Amino acid sequence: MTKRAESKYKINRRLGVNLWGRGKSPLAKRDYGPGQHGQRRKKQPSDFGVQLMAKQKLKGYYGNIGEKQFRKYYEEAVRRKGDTGENMIELLERRLDAVVYRMKFAITPFAARQFVNHGHVLVNGKRLNIPSYTVKDTDVIEVKEKSRQLAMVLDATQSTERDVPDYIEVDHRTMKGRMMRAPKLSDVPYPVQMEPNLVVEFYSR
Repeated sequence: MTKRAESKYKINRRLGVNLWGRGKSPLAKRDYGPGQHGQRRKKQPSDFGVQLMAKQKLKGYYGNIGEKQFRKYYEEAVRRKGDTGENMIELLERRLDAVVYRMKFAITPFAARQFVNHGHVLVNGKRLNIPSYTVKDTDVIEVKEKSRQLAMVLDATQSTERDVPDYIEVDHRTMKGRMMRAPKLSDVPYPVQMEPNLVVEFYSR
C-alpha cells in the first residue's frame, strides 16, 4: 500500500471532516486531529490557513492527488473560459478514476484509482489504466467482463452509502456507463462543503 493510500485514514481527522461521508470514518470515534497534540484547542485560522484547508479538502477528496498534478488542474482551469473554480471541479470530475467512483464501480476514490491502475476498466472498448485520463461525454466506460464478479465491484454497486449523480448514466447490469454532461459545483454530491473559490485564491496569491 502506498503512503498516499495509507494517508486516507488520517485525512478526515486532520481536516476535521468526514470527507467521503462514510460510516467507517475515524471521526465517528475520535473527532479530533491525529497525533499526541490532536486534542489541543485549535486557533482561529488565518486567511491563508482557510485557503490551504480548502485546497487540502478538495485534493484529498479525489484520492489525495499529488500537488504537482493538482496545480496543473488549476492552471488548466484558468486557461479555460468561465469561472475558474467551476472549471476546476469539472476537470476533477472528468478524471477516469473519479468517474469510476461516481458510477459506483469502486467504494472509495482510492479503490477506484487502484481499479483503473490494475486494468479492470475499458474506455470505448479498450483497456485504459491511466486514472487521470480526462473522460469525454462520448466515452463509454465499462468494467472488463472478467472483473464484473469481483467482490469489491459487487459491494460497491450494491452500497447504499451514496447515489449515482444526475450527470452520470450507468447500467449496473451491463457494468457500462458514460458522463452525460459537464457537472457544476452544485451538481456534485460532496458530503462536505467544497470551496473551489478559496483554492483559486490560494494559487493566485
